Amino acid sequence: MADVARDETTIREAWAAGDFTLATTHALRLYGPEVLGYLVTFQKDHDSAGDAFSLFSQRLWETLPAFEWRCSLRTWCYRLARNAAIDMQRSDTRRREVGLSSAPEVLALAARTRTETLSALRTAKRTALEELRDGLSEEDRTMLVLRVDRQLDWREIAVVMDATKSGLAEDDVTREAARLRKRFQLVKDRLRSLARERGIR
Repeated sequence: MADVARDETTIREAWAAGDFTLATTHALRLYGPEVLGYLVTFQKDHDSAGDAFSLFSQRLWETLPAFEWRCSLRTWCYRLARNAAIDMQRSDTRRREVGLSSAPEVLALAARTRTETLSALRTAKRTALEELRDGLSEEDRTMLVLRVDRQLDWREIAVVMDATKSGLAEDDVTREAARLRKRFQLVKDRLRSLARERGIR
């Protein structure tokens, strides 16, 4: 995580200098592929995940000037991505790149990240455990991906999964983190049981 911290420092320096286009470009380069991988898990469909990624990229660029650094930028990226995916499912939202047209380098990087990452994900073989995970609820899949695959801590996961616009208060983050940790254990037990039933090791 030292490299991530160093890279976030580079992003923060661009942000502090008011160069939000550069900050967004660095953020997409650093976190874009892993965020898109998460969106594929969330959406289960590569085209929908790509559309959600475009919406996420737009929102990252729009919200970065007001970002207050109360959490890591990585955590914020996952929160924006999850909300973009939920919004795509709830409405007939389509890719919206009008705002990004004033930042062509961000638009180009987002498009390249989308194309390259989706191409790699389409050719990757899925494991039996990943297929089992598809049967879980969106919240449980998100929790597993963020904890197991992305190794976020429980407080970061609580921030990502918070549905309120203003964010959780500090005490609420602690309570939500504890709730998610308990739920995670139940989900792990359930997956182990399903794996045993299907002869998966």
